[in-house]
Order: sequence, then structure tokens, then C-alpha cells
Amino acid sequence: MLDSLSTSLKDALKKIAGKTVIDRAAVDELVRSLQRALLQADVNVKLVMNLSQSIKQRSLEEEPPKGMGVREHVLRIVYQELVALMGGAGKVDLAPQTILMAGLQGSGKTTTTGKLARYFKRKGLKVGVICADTFRPGAYKQLSTLCAKVDVPIFGNPEEKDALLIVREGMKRFEATEVVIIDTQGRHALEDELIEEIVNINEIAQPDHRWLVIDAALGQQAAEQAKRFNEAIGIDGVLITKMDGTAKGGGALSAVSETKSGIVFIGAGETIDDLERFDPDGFISRLLGMGDLKALAERAEEVIAEEEMDVNALLRGKFTLRDMYKQLEAVNRMGPLKQVMSMLPLGGVQIPDDAYDVTSTKMDRYKVIMDSMTPAELDDPQMISGSRVQRISRGAGVSPEDVRELLKYYKIMQRALKGMRGSKFSMQRMMKRFGKMQ
Repeated sequence: MLDSLSTSLKDALKKIAGKTVIDRAAVDELVRSLQRALLQADVNVKLVMNLSQSIKQRSLEEEPPKGMGVREHVLRIVYQELVALMGGAGKVDLAPQTILMAGLQGSGKTTTTGKLARYFKRKGLKVGVICADTFRPGAYKQLSTLCAKVDVPIFGNPEEKDALLIVREGMKRFEATEVVIIDTQGRHALEDELIEEIVNINEIAQPDHRWLVIDAALGQQAAEQAKRFNEAIGIDGVLITKMDGTAKGGGALSAVSETKSGIVFIGAGETIDDLERFDPDGFISRLLGMGDLKALAERAEEVIAEEEMDVNALLRGKFTLRDMYKQLEAVNRMGPLKQVMSMLPLGGVQIPDDAYDVTSTKMDRYKVIMDSMTPAELDDPQMISGSRVQRISRGAGVSPEDVRELLKYYKIMQRALKGMRGSKFSMQRMMKRFGKMQ
């Protein structure tokens, strides 16, 4: 959904960016293009028409700010109106709290609970998870596996059918824990007996937040579910999952924002790291190809906190194969490279999909190759001659061409770092810019 909508929105803006005169006809053409893009993403027709009217009216009646041309003014209006369409972001505290997770069956609630545990732990908080889903077979096992991956304790009993008892005991167990996340049984908002159970859990746990997990494939129907859950337990945040797998994501986003619940996170992948804090400005900025440096800085900060790198040493030219692997590993921990690159302000530049391959299949192959090298070779790649290439390839079970490819990639990165040393866009200045955006 995001790729398709992003391409359509960028194409719409390119048309007006190429116009020599911005008149009523140019604005009408822009609005029609925006309408097509948003309707294809399943955004509600009424919302699209309201947005179109607002863009048209402001573009033709508002005077551009001093020093801004008409073209830039219209693009700014489009950006502002799209941000308003998404609604505000829900509140996420980095403080002691209890979070109650609600959602439909199959919405990805249990997986999202694991991702949330990962998120808060990375922020330095002590996290505990309670499995109160006593209905779905395998729920406890699934959540246990996820929690084990991120080293977070879990409380539950797959033999116990009383969810209220589990919550009571779990709250006692995690009394000294800073963040407690309660995963509940998937239920439909129209099923009264299931809603009654979550109402009772809500009364027992007295959570600080009650978050609803919604599958993006629900589209505009997400609004009705959000409203009903809100009536039952007072939803104060929504997490939208599977944004990468449906054409209805725009409908879910706009429908939920209309309920004023506030979107707290969006998920667009299956790995434990594929959960992003929702920020309307950053979200629209990325869709329009303007990047999201704030989100990128946050991810980079988490990775740097996990494993410090001697950046100054790298810039002085002390760059070995060990350093290169650390860098690749760090980028990999920041998430899929395609997501990371979408946070950079690349404008309309389209990067081919195979360019992202270095952090997936090649990543594992590079590790195996490096494991077959001696410590001396890792520290001084220049010594790797033809005979050494043959030995390394046999030890790694790869072709000599694969070893040479790795060495070629190393040299490219080494040259890039040397080039940065004399550049005004130094690593230190880049990090300072990141810091200012926190």
C-alpha cells in the first residue's frame, strides 16, 4: 500500500512542480490526481472530497508567505492537508505504565505485543508481558517465543481458562516491573459476551492505556470497530498492522484518525523490529519522498546505544573488514534497508529493489565468508591474494567470485569514508543535525 500510494502522490506533485504557471487549471489537475491516489488507497470518499475542497480553496485564495513562490506554497498546502487527514498521533509514554491490548482475531495482536515489548525494552524500560488469551490454541507458546527473542519475561498458563485469574496473578507477578503489556483474546466488537470479558480485565488491571490493534486490510471498516471498542473500554490509541500487504491501508489510517483515538504505531513487516511510532508529519513526508530524519535518528540512536562504534577512527582511515561487518550489522538492526532509505529525503529518486539486497541474502553470505578469514586478514584485507581467495572460498563453501565481491564492496565503503573526511557533511555534523531533531 505505502509504495503504491507514495508513487501516486509523488507523481501528482511532479505535475504541478513542472508547471510554469500555477493557475486554476493547474490546481484542478493536481486535485484530480490526488483524489485518484487517495481513493485507490481506500480513503473515505467524503474525506477525500473535503481535502480536495480545502486544497483548492487555500491554493487559490491564500497569499504565499513572504519569500515563497506560488508553486512551493501549493505544495506546502498539500502537505499540510494530508497531515491533517491522518489525524493526530496517540500518546506514548516512556514511563511506568500498564497497557491493555485489544483487537480482532487475526489482527496481529499477539505479534504486535511482542514488538511493543521490544520497543519499550530498547528504550531502557523493564518490561513484562501477560498472556490473557485463554481461547486460541498456541497463543501462549507464540507469545513466549516472541518474548524469548527479546529477553522479556512472560506470565501465563496455557492450562488455565480463566483470563481474569491470569491477569490478577500476572499483575502481582509484575508489580515491580515498569511496563506491563496484557495480551487478550481476539474478539469482535459486536460480540457482547467477549466484550464483557475485556471490560472485566480492564477493571482488574486498571491500565494506563488501552490500545486497539487493527489489520490495515479492514480499510474503512476500522472506524466502526474502533468506535465500539472505545465505547466498551475507552480506547486511547490504535496500532495498525500489515500496512505492507493491502491496498486498504489508507482507509484504515484515515478511518481511525476520524474517531480521534490517535494512532500510536504502525506495523509493516513480520520481524520483531517492524513497528514504527506513528507521526503524521513524518509519515506524509516519507510518502512524498521528503524523508523522515527524526524517525531515522531514533533508530540510529537505538543501534548506537547497543554497540558503540569508534566513528572518529573510521574517518581517520582505520577501516577494516571487521568494521565493515559491524556497520552492515548495525544497518540491519535498524530494520529492512528499504524502510531505512525511505526515511532519507531522496525526493523522486527511485532506487531499484536489488540495491537493498545487501542486508538480506548477502548479509548472511558475507558473514560466512568473513568467518573463514584469519584475524590478520580481517584486520588487513590488502593481504588477501589469489591463493587466499581460493582458501577462503573453500572454507566458506562459496565461489571465489563471492569473496571478490565482498572485497570489492569493502573497497567501495573504504573510499566513501575517505571522501567523507574532507567533506563539510562530516559524520559529526550529521549526528548533530540528527540530535537537533529529537
